[in-house]
Amino acid sequence: MTLDFANLMTMAALGLLIVLRVDARRFGAADFDDETAVEGWRVWARRLTWYGLGILLVFAAYFVFPRPETVLHLRLGDDRVFALMAGLTLAILGVGAAVLYALWRFREINLPEARVYPVGLLNSVATAFIDEAAFRGILLGLLLVSSWPPLYAIAFQAVVYALATRLGGAGRPHSLLILWLVGGLLTGLLTYLTGGIGAALLAHALTRFAIFVATGHAGQITPSAVSEEEAHELAETGAGDGLDVVPDREPGGYLRPIE
Repeated sequence: MTLDFANLMTMAALGLLIVLRVDARRFGAADFDDETAVEGWRVWARRLTWYGLGILLVFAAYFVFPRPETVLHLRLGDDRVFALMAGLTLAILGVGAAVLYALWRFREINLPEARVYPVGLLNSVATAFIDEAAFRGILLGLLLVSSWPPLYAIAFQAVVYALATRLGGAGRPHSLLILWLVGGLLTGLLTYLTGGIGAALLAHALTRFAIFVATGHAGQITPSAVSEEEAHELAETGAGDGLDVVPDREPGGYLRPIE
């Protein structure tokens, strides 16, 4: 791949997309958790700004790069019917994994409050589109056109994606990191096989929404996470009145209002 103006601009857009993904939490657009459930025009303004910037950067890469559909995978796929069926198949597996994950980690299905379903659905679809276009589309496409072996390219983009979501940071659940790393590998493979991000986008969005529904959020440790000792202290002092500690196989638990 020659470093002409179009390629440089595409790589610049990709770099900004990765930075934007790393900073998603600041915009209230990170994987669904307690903070993103907070309503208010400021929260919505930040969240919509993140979505808007991400979509704008994807379209910028699409119009700047000479072959965005075939090289950057910014299309549904070579065979749309096959892409749809492949995406649905992986989505079914993803939904099953989400339910099993919730049962393993929290020992129950934690359905979110009805009022936050629109936020969860919007975040699932919009974030999945930006993620798939950036990592399985642009990044994977640039690696493949640079003569990277397909398996190396798929593995590399999956690792970059996992790092960009900051799931490997301190206090983050390692189980969710593994889940999304495997997801990045499978959606990368699906994109390579179908020639587009359509199947990966469908599987990603449905899986992300299933995790939200099954766990009440994306399964992350939220700022309200507490250890068992802290939970007992809250109970003894009365400071935790009206709050319940949800069991969690990851270190600590998290607080939620008692219904």
